[in-house]
Amino acid sequence: MQEKNIAAMPVKGHKVAIIHDWLTGMRGGEKVLELMLSIFPQADIFTLLWVKGSVSEKIEKQKITASFLQKIPFIRKSYRSFLPLFPLAIESFDLNEYDLVISSSHCVAKGIIPPPQARHICYCYTPMRYIWNMYSEYFKDVKNPFSVIAYRSASHYLRLWDLSTNSRVDDFIAISDHISRRIQRYYNRPSTVIYPPVDTEYYHPVPDRAIPEPYYLIVSALVPYKKVDLAVKAFNRNGKRLVIIGEGPEKSKLLRKANDNISFLGWKNNEQLRQWYSHCSALVFPGEEDFGIVPLEAQACGSPVIAYRKGGATETIIDRQTGIFFDRQTMEELQNAVIVHEKMPYDKMKIIANAKRFSNEIFCENLKKQIFPG
Repeated sequence: MQEKNIAAMPVKGHKVAIIHDWLTGMRGGEKVLELMLSIFPQADIFTLLWVKGSVSEKIEKQKITASFLQKIPFIRKSYRSFLPLFPLAIESFDLNEYDLVISSSHCVAKGIIPPPQARHICYCYTPMRYIWNMYSEYFKDVKNPFSVIAYRSASHYLRLWDLSTNSRVDDFIAISDHISRRIQRYYNRPSTVIYPPVDTEYYHPVPDRAIPEPYYLIVSALVPYKKVDLAVKAFNRNGKRLVIIGEGPEKSKLLRKANDNISFLGWKNNEQLRQWYSHCSALVFPGEEDFGIVPLEAQACGSPVIAYRKGGATETIIDRQTGIFFDRQTMEELQNAVIVHEKMPYDKMKIIANAKRFSNEIFCENLKKQIFPG
Protein backbone atom coordinates (compact mmCIF):
# COMPACT_ATOMS: atom_id res chain seq x y z
CA MET A 1 0.00 0.00 0.00
CA GLN A 2 1.24 3.42 -0.90
CA GLU A 3 1.98 5.82 1.91
CA LYS A 4 2.79 9.49 1.76
CA ASN A 5 5.66 10.73 3.83
CA ILE A 6 4.01 11.99 7.02
CA ALA A 7 6.28 14.15 9.11
CA ALA A 8 7.05 12.76 12.54
CA MET A 9 6.53 14.92 15.60
CA PRO A 10 9.57 16.44 17.26
CA VAL A 11 9.39 14.40 20.47
CA LYS A 12 12.49 15.69 22.18
CA GLY A 13 11.90 15.30 25.90
CA HIS A 14 9.01 12.87 25.34
CA LYS A 15 9.25 9.11 25.70
CA VAL A 16 6.09 7.72 24.14
CA ALA A 17 4.15 4.53 24.89
CA ILE A 18 1.22 3.45 22.71
CA ILE A 19 -1.21 0.98 24.31
CA HIS A 20 -3.23 -1.13 21.85
CA ASP A 21 -5.73 -3.76 23.00
CA TRP A 22 -4.37 -6.65 20.93
CA LEU A 23 -2.40 -7.31 17.76
CA THR A 24 -4.10 -10.21 16.00
CA GLY A 25 -4.87 -8.83 12.53
CA MET A 26 -4.92 -5.72 10.34
CA ARG A 27 -8.26 -4.03 10.88
CA GLY A 28 -9.25 -0.38 11.21
CA GLY A 29 -7.64 0.10 14.61
CA GLU A 30 -4.34 -1.29 13.38
CA LYS A 31 -4.36 1.14 10.44
CA VAL A 32 -4.79 3.96 12.95
CA LEU A 33 -1.90 2.53 14.95
CA GLU A 34 0.31 2.59 11.85
CA LEU A 35 -0.31 6.31 11.43
CA MET A 36 0.33 6.97 15.11
CA LEU A 37 3.71 5.34 14.53
CA SER A 38 4.27 7.65 11.55
CA ILE A 39 3.89 10.55 13.98
CA PHE A 40 5.84 8.87 16.81
CA PRO A 41 8.29 6.48 15.12
CA GLN A 42 10.23 5.85 18.34
CA ALA A 43 7.14 4.88 20.36
CA ASP A 44 7.03 1.56 22.20
CA ILE A 45 3.89 -0.58 21.95
CA PHE A 46 2.19 -2.40 24.83
CA THR A 47 -0.58 -4.91 24.11
CA LEU A 48 -2.48 -7.75 25.75
CA LEU A 49 -1.63 -10.26 23.03
CA TRP A 50 0.54 -10.23 19.92
CA VAL A 51 0.16 -12.88 17.23
CA LYS A 52 3.44 -12.46 15.37
CA GLY A 53 3.04 -12.00 11.63
CA SER A 54 -0.61 -10.94 11.91
CA VAL A 55 -0.01 -7.20 11.53
CA SER A 56 2.10 -5.04 9.24
CA GLU A 57 5.88 -4.89 9.19
CA LYS A 58 5.65 -1.24 10.19
CA ILE A 59 3.99 -2.23 13.49
CA GLU A 60 6.05 -5.34 14.11
CA LYS A 61 9.41 -3.57 13.76
CA GLN A 62 8.63 -1.51 16.89
CA LYS A 63 9.48 -2.63 20.38
CA ILE A 64 6.34 -4.57 21.41
CA THR A 65 5.65 -5.74 24.95
CA ALA A 66 2.81 -8.24 25.42
CA SER A 67 1.09 -9.06 28.73
CA PHE A 68 1.23 -12.32 30.66
CA LEU A 69 -1.76 -13.50 28.59
CA GLN A 70 0.71 -14.17 25.78
CA LYS A 71 2.00 -17.18 27.73
CA ILE A 72 -1.36 -18.95 28.07
CA PRO A 73 -1.43 -22.00 25.74
CA PHE A 74 -3.80 -21.76 22.76
CA ILE A 75 -5.02 -18.28 23.76
CA ARG A 76 -4.63 -17.01 20.20
CA LYS A 77 -7.78 -18.85 19.10
CA SER A 78 -9.94 -17.88 22.07
CA TYR A 79 -8.49 -14.75 23.64
CA ARG A 80 -11.89 -13.05 24.05
CA SER A 81 -12.84 -15.86 26.46
CA PHE A 82 -10.27 -14.39 28.86
CA LEU A 83 -12.07 -11.04 29.04
CA PRO A 84 -12.30 -11.03 32.88
CA LEU A 85 -8.48 -11.18 33.02
CA PHE A 86 -7.98 -8.22 30.69
CA PRO A 87 -8.05 -5.53 33.44
CA LEU A 88 -5.37 -7.34 35.44
CA ALA A 89 -3.28 -7.81 32.30
CA ILE A 90 -3.49 -4.18 31.15
CA GLU A 91 -2.62 -2.92 34.65
CA SER A 92 0.46 -5.13 34.82
CA PHE A 93 2.57 -2.92 32.52
CA ASP A 94 5.25 -0.70 34.04
CA LEU A 95 5.23 2.67 32.25
CA ASN A 96 7.32 4.65 34.72
CA GLU A 97 9.89 5.72 32.11
CA TYR A 98 7.27 7.29 29.79
CA ASP A 99 5.87 10.81 29.89
CA LEU A 100 3.36 10.53 27.04
CA VAL A 101 0.92 7.62 26.96
CA ILE A 102 -1.51 7.15 24.07
CA SER A 103 -4.11 4.40 24.40
CA SER A 104 -5.67 3.11 21.19
CA SER A 105 -8.70 1.59 22.85
CA HIS A 106 -11.92 -0.25 22.12
CA CYS A 107 -11.67 -2.61 25.07
CA VAL A 108 -9.33 -2.14 28.06
CA ALA A 109 -6.32 -0.21 26.73
CA LYS A 110 -7.65 3.02 28.25
CA GLY A 111 -7.37 1.37 31.69
CA ILE A 112 -3.57 1.42 31.61
CA ILE A 113 -2.00 2.90 34.75
CA PRO A 114 0.07 5.90 33.60
CA PRO A 115 2.90 7.20 35.77
CA PRO A 116 2.19 10.41 37.70
CA GLN A 117 4.27 12.60 35.37
CA ALA A 118 2.72 11.30 32.14
CA ARG A 119 -0.08 12.75 30.08
CA HIS A 120 -2.52 10.03 28.99
CA ILE A 121 -4.54 10.58 25.80
CA CYS A 122 -7.12 7.95 24.88
CA TYR A 123 -8.05 7.56 21.22
CA CYS A 124 -11.35 5.79 21.84
CA TYR A 125 -13.00 3.67 19.14
CA THR A 126 -15.85 2.96 21.56
CA PRO A 127 -16.45 2.25 25.24
CA MET A 128 -16.20 -1.53 25.62
CA ARG A 129 -19.04 -2.93 23.47
CA TYR A 130 -19.23 -6.27 25.29
CA ILE A 131 -20.37 -4.67 28.53
CA TRP A 132 -22.15 -1.48 27.42
CA ASN A 133 -24.21 -0.88 24.30
CA MET A 134 -23.92 -4.36 22.73
CA TYR A 135 -24.03 -6.62 25.78
CA SER A 136 -27.33 -8.22 24.70
CA GLU A 137 -26.11 -8.70 21.13
CA TYR A 138 -22.91 -10.49 22.12
CA PHE A 139 -24.48 -12.80 24.70
CA LYS A 140 -27.97 -13.38 23.29
CA ASP A 141 -27.18 -17.00 22.32
CA VAL A 142 -25.98 -17.99 25.80
CA LYS A 143 -28.73 -20.26 27.18
CA ASN A 144 -27.08 -22.26 29.95
CA PRO A 145 -28.29 -20.65 33.23
CA PHE A 146 -24.88 -21.06 34.90
CA SER A 147 -23.17 -19.40 31.93
CA VAL A 148 -25.73 -16.58 32.01
CA ILE A 149 -24.94 -15.93 35.68
CA ALA A 150 -21.19 -16.06 34.99
CA TYR A 151 -21.42 -13.60 32.08
CA ARG A 152 -23.60 -11.22 34.06
CA SER A 153 -21.24 -11.30 37.04
CA ALA A 154 -18.18 -10.74 34.86
CA SER A 155 -19.88 -7.90 33.00
CA HIS A 156 -20.88 -6.20 36.24
CA TYR A 157 -17.29 -6.36 37.48
CA LEU A 158 -15.96 -5.06 34.15
CA ARG A 159 -18.40 -2.13 34.12
CA LEU A 160 -17.26 -1.08 37.60
CA TRP A 161 -13.61 -1.40 36.58
CA ASP A 162 -14.17 0.47 33.31
CA LEU A 163 -15.80 3.39 35.11
CA SER A 164 -13.13 3.47 37.80
CA THR A 165 -10.33 3.88 35.23
CA ASN A 166 -11.74 7.05 33.64
CA SER A 167 -9.70 9.23 35.99
CA ARG A 168 -6.53 7.73 34.48
CA VAL A 169 -7.30 9.48 31.15
CA ASP A 170 -6.42 13.16 30.77
CA ASP A 171 -8.05 13.67 27.36
CA PHE A 172 -10.48 11.53 25.38
CA ILE A 173 -10.49 11.61 21.57
CA ALA A 174 -13.54 9.98 19.94
CA ILE A 175 -13.62 8.51 16.44
CA SER A 176 -17.00 10.12 15.64
CA ASP A 177 -19.74 12.30 17.09
CA HIS A 178 -21.65 9.05 17.62
CA ILE A 179 -18.89 7.72 19.89
CA SER A 180 -18.40 11.11 21.55
CA ARG A 181 -22.01 10.93 22.72
CA ARG A 182 -21.44 7.37 23.96
CA ILE A 183 -18.37 8.47 25.95
CA GLN A 184 -20.45 11.23 27.53
CA ARG A 185 -23.28 8.83 28.32
CA TYR A 186 -21.22 6.04 29.89
CA TYR A 187 -18.18 7.89 31.24
CA ASN A 188 -19.60 11.40 31.77
CA ARG A 189 -16.52 12.81 30.05
CA PRO A 190 -16.22 15.24 27.13
CA SER A 191 -14.17 14.27 24.08
CA THR A 192 -12.72 15.78 20.94
CA VAL A 193 -13.72 14.13 17.65
CA ILE A 194 -10.92 13.16 15.26
CA TYR A 195 -12.15 10.89 12.50
CA PRO A 196 -10.07 7.78 11.71
CA PRO A 197 -7.98 7.87 8.53
CA VAL A 198 -8.71 6.42 5.13
CA ASP A 199 -5.86 5.85 2.70
CA THR A 200 -7.29 7.93 -0.13
CA GLU A 201 -3.94 7.80 -1.94
CA TYR A 202 -4.28 4.04 -2.29
CA TYR A 203 -8.04 3.71 -2.59
CA HIS A 204 -9.02 5.37 -5.85
CA PRO A 205 -10.84 4.19 -8.99
CA VAL A 206 -8.90 1.61 -10.98
CA PRO A 207 -9.53 0.24 -14.50
CA ASP A 208 -11.91 -2.65 -14.97
CA ARG A 209 -10.21 -6.03 -15.07
CA ALA A 210 -13.10 -7.94 -16.58
CA ILE A 211 -15.18 -8.28 -13.42
CA PRO A 212 -18.35 -9.82 -14.88
CA GLU A 213 -21.85 -8.27 -14.81
CA PRO A 214 -23.18 -5.60 -12.42
CA TYR A 215 -23.00 -6.45 -8.73
CA TYR A 216 -23.54 -5.03 -5.26
CA LEU A 217 -20.81 -5.47 -2.67
CA ILE A 218 -20.43 -6.19 1.05
CA VAL A 219 -17.02 -6.09 2.75
CA SER A 220 -17.44 -7.22 6.32
CA ALA A 221 -16.59 -9.62 9.10
CA LEU A 222 -19.39 -12.20 9.11
CA VAL A 223 -20.65 -11.72 12.66
CA PRO A 224 -24.26 -11.12 13.83
CA TYR A 225 -24.18 -7.38 14.53
CA LYS A 226 -22.98 -6.60 10.98
CA LYS A 227 -26.46 -7.67 9.75
CA VAL A 228 -25.16 -9.38 6.62
CA ASP A 229 -28.10 -11.77 6.96
CA LEU A 230 -30.42 -8.83 6.23
CA ALA A 231 -28.67 -8.21 2.91
CA VAL A 232 -28.79 -11.92 2.04
CA LYS A 233 -32.58 -11.94 2.57
CA ALA A 234 -33.07 -8.77 0.50
CA PHE A 235 -30.92 -9.95 -2.41
CA ASN A 236 -32.48 -13.42 -2.30
CA ARG A 237 -35.74 -11.60 -2.93
CA ASN A 238 -34.67 -9.10 -5.61
CA GLY A 239 -32.36 -11.54 -7.45
CA LYS A 240 -29.61 -8.99 -8.03
CA ARG A 241 -26.00 -10.11 -7.81
CA LEU A 242 -24.39 -9.63 -4.39
CA VAL A 243 -20.69 -10.25 -3.72
CA ILE A 244 -19.69 -10.74 -0.08
CA ILE A 245 -16.03 -10.35 0.88
CA GLY A 246 -15.20 -11.44 4.42
CA GLU A 247 -14.99 -14.32 6.87
CA GLY A 248 -16.48 -15.06 10.26
CA PRO A 249 -18.54 -17.45 12.41
CA GLU A 250 -21.77 -16.62 10.57
CA LYS A 251 -20.44 -17.74 7.19
CA SER A 252 -21.83 -21.30 7.17
CA LYS A 253 -25.28 -20.08 8.27
CA LEU A 254 -25.29 -17.38 5.57
CA LEU A 255 -24.16 -19.84 2.89
CA ARG A 256 -27.12 -22.09 3.69
CA LYS A 257 -29.54 -19.16 3.33
CA ALA A 258 -28.07 -17.58 0.17
CA ASN A 259 -29.37 -18.17 -3.35
CA ASP A 260 -27.11 -18.60 -6.38
CA ASN A 261 -27.00 -14.85 -7.10
CA ILE A 262 -24.97 -14.32 -3.90
CA SER A 263 -21.23 -15.11 -3.89
CA PHE A 264 -18.90 -15.48 -0.90
CA LEU A 265 -15.27 -14.75 -1.73
CA GLY A 266 -13.54 -14.85 1.67
CA TRP A 267 -11.07 -12.10 2.51
CA LYS A 268 -9.26 -10.33 -0.32
CA ASN A 269 -6.02 -8.35 -0.31
CA ASN A 270 -5.98 -4.57 -0.65
CA GLU A 271 -5.38 -4.59 -4.41
CA GLN A 272 -8.28 -6.97 -4.99
CA LEU A 273 -10.50 -4.96 -2.66
CA ARG A 274 -9.74 -1.81 -4.62
CA GLN A 275 -10.89 -3.59 -7.79
CA TRP A 276 -14.14 -4.77 -6.24
CA TYR A 277 -14.83 -1.34 -4.71
CA SER A 278 -14.16 0.45 -8.00
CA HIS A 279 -16.72 -1.43 -10.08
CA CYS A 280 -19.62 -2.24 -7.77
CA SER A 281 -23.07 -0.72 -8.32
CA ALA A 282 -22.94 0.21 -4.63
CA LEU A 283 -21.46 -0.93 -1.36
CA VAL A 284 -24.17 -2.28 0.96
CA PHE A 285 -23.66 -1.42 4.63
CA PRO A 286 -26.58 -2.85 6.63
CA GLY A 287 -25.21 -2.73 10.20
CA GLU A 288 -24.67 0.01 12.75
CA GLU A 289 -20.99 0.90 13.12
CA ASP A 290 -19.12 3.23 15.45
CA PHE A 291 -17.52 4.84 12.39
CA GLY A 292 -16.99 2.55 9.40
CA ILE A 293 -13.83 2.67 7.28
CA VAL A 294 -15.23 0.41 4.53
CA PRO A 295 -17.87 2.91 3.26
CA LEU A 296 -15.15 5.54 2.91
CA GLU A 297 -12.81 3.16 1.07
CA ALA A 298 -15.66 2.47 -1.36
CA GLN A 299 -16.37 6.21 -1.79
CA ALA A 300 -12.67 6.88 -2.35
CA CYS A 301 -12.94 4.44 -5.26
CA GLY A 302 -15.91 6.39 -6.62
CA SER A 303 -18.70 4.03 -5.53
CA PRO A 304 -21.85 5.09 -3.63
CA VAL A 305 -23.05 3.38 -0.44
CA ILE A 306 -26.44 2.03 0.64
CA ALA A 307 -26.35 2.23 4.44
CA TYR A 308 -28.48 1.93 7.56
CA ARG A 309 -29.09 5.43 8.86
CA LYS A 310 -27.47 5.09 12.25
CA GLY A 311 -24.02 5.34 13.80
CA GLY A 312 -20.90 6.57 12.07
CA ALA A 313 -22.32 6.15 8.55
CA THR A 314 -24.44 9.27 9.07
CA GLU A 315 -21.19 11.27 9.39
CA THR A 316 -19.40 9.84 6.35
CA ILE A 317 -22.17 9.49 3.73
CA ILE A 318 -24.05 12.44 2.23
CA ASP A 319 -27.61 11.30 1.61
CA ARG A 320 -28.55 11.22 -2.10
CA GLN A 321 -25.14 12.56 -3.07
CA THR A 322 -22.66 9.87 -2.05
CA GLY A 323 -25.18 7.21 -1.10
CA ILE A 324 -28.67 6.29 0.10
CA PHE A 325 -29.87 5.59 3.64
CA PHE A 326 -32.58 3.26 4.87
CA ASP A 327 -34.19 3.82 8.26
CA ARG A 328 -35.15 0.37 9.55
CA GLN A 329 -33.19 -2.86 9.40
CA THR A 330 -35.81 -4.77 7.45
CA MET A 331 -35.66 -6.57 4.14
CA GLU A 332 -38.33 -4.27 2.69
CA GLU A 333 -36.48 -1.07 3.66
CA LEU A 334 -33.21 -2.32 2.15
CA GLN A 335 -34.98 -3.41 -1.04
CA ASN A 336 -36.60 0.01 -1.38
CA ALA A 337 -33.22 1.70 -0.86
CA VAL A 338 -31.76 -0.35 -3.73
CA ILE A 339 -34.64 0.77 -5.98
CA VAL A 340 -34.11 4.45 -5.07
CA HIS A 341 -30.34 4.08 -5.48
CA GLU A 342 -30.71 2.82 -9.05
CA LYS A 343 -32.54 6.02 -10.01
CA MET A 344 -29.93 8.40 -8.54
CA PRO A 345 -27.69 10.50 -10.84
CA TYR A 346 -24.51 10.27 -8.75
CA ASP A 347 -21.47 12.42 -9.48
CA LYS A 348 -18.42 10.17 -9.04
CA MET A 349 -16.09 13.13 -8.44
CA LYS A 350 -18.26 14.36 -5.54
CA ILE A 351 -18.19 10.88 -4.03
CA ILE A 352 -14.39 10.80 -4.20
CA ALA A 353 -14.11 14.35 -2.83
CA ASN A 354 -16.22 13.39 0.18
CA ALA A 355 -13.83 10.54 1.03
CA LYS A 356 -10.81 12.85 0.85
CA ARG A 357 -12.12 14.73 3.91
CA PHE A 358 -10.95 11.69 5.91
CA SER A 359 -7.44 11.29 4.46
CA ASN A 360 -4.37 10.05 6.34
CA GLU A 361 -2.83 13.51 6.20
CA ILE A 362 -5.87 15.23 7.75
CA PHE A 363 -5.98 12.62 10.54
CA CYS A 364 -2.29 13.09 11.37
CA GLU A 365 -2.53 16.86 11.34
CA ASN A 366 -5.55 16.85 13.65
CA LEU A 367 -3.94 14.37 16.05
CA LYS A 368 -0.74 16.41 16.22
CA LYS A 369 -2.72 19.55 17.04
CA GLN A 370 -4.61 17.77 19.79
CA ILE A 371 -1.53 16.26 21.41
CA PHE A 372 0.69 19.33 21.08
CA PRO A 373 -1.58 22.38 20.64
CA GLY A 374 -0.09 25.69 19.65
